[in-house]
Amino acid sequence: MRTEEFDYPLPPEAIAQEPADPRDSSRLLVLDRFTGEIHEDTFRQVADYLRPGDVLALNDTRVIPARLHGRRPTGGRCEVFLLRDLGEGKWEALVRPARRLKPGAEVLIGEVRLKVLERTPEGTRVVEFPSREAAERVLEEHGQVPLPPYIKRPLHDPERYQSVFARSPGSTAASTAALHFTEGLIERLRQKGVRVVWFTLHMGLGSFRPIRVEEVEQHRLPPEVYTLPPETASEVNRAKAEGRRV
Repeated sequence: MRTEEFDYPLPPEAIAQEPADPRDSSRLLVLDRFTGEIHEDTFRQVADYLRPGDVLALNDTRVIPARLHGRRPTGGRCEVFLLRDLGEGKWEALVRPARRLKPGAEVLIGEVRLKVLERTPEGTRVVEFPSREAAERVLEEHGQVPLPPYIKRPLHDPERYQSVFARSPGSTAASTAALHFTEGLIERLRQKGVRVVWFTLHMGLGSFRPIRVEEVEQHRLPPEVYTLPPETASEVNRAKAEGRRV
């Protein structure tokens, strides 16, 4: 399948620059799989399309403040975009300017010095902080929540780029489908008899890396870390065995 088959016009003015307020006032596109009919609704009405006994699995990942601005020892500005915690103070990261941040290069972020250890086959870097504690401190004091490149305005409230149930830090991009849920909407779904279960999938480089190949099948997605609790797996398997929707 050719990548160009997925091209479509998207004028800049059609890209929302501010989140809907309240969250569940965003628009919902509904496809009836039996009739093929498509119509628009409001996301808060999503409960109308779910049935008692349906299982709704929600991703509780939380976006980390992964974008770090620093300086090279020569004074030049640079950026380190953390992707994945490798343990012991080491992270996989994107860096800019990449040509100047080769293995052995150092970056100063605040008072903390990190080192570029290696270039991976995917073109990312492995960087090392002095310790895990130093990495956590840099994220807390200097990190910025990364926004998609098509969002041009600064986000005044970083919590708006988190779901209301985000509790497991690790993503570098939001699980955007989850952003429209409110606590009240989730409670309405439960009262209707929808089974709400949880899992964690940390969104990473695969969520925003452009597809540069002509055939979709040639595109390779980097791995992402997930956790599927046993109780969630049991609920999903039971629903599928009983013919209920997930």
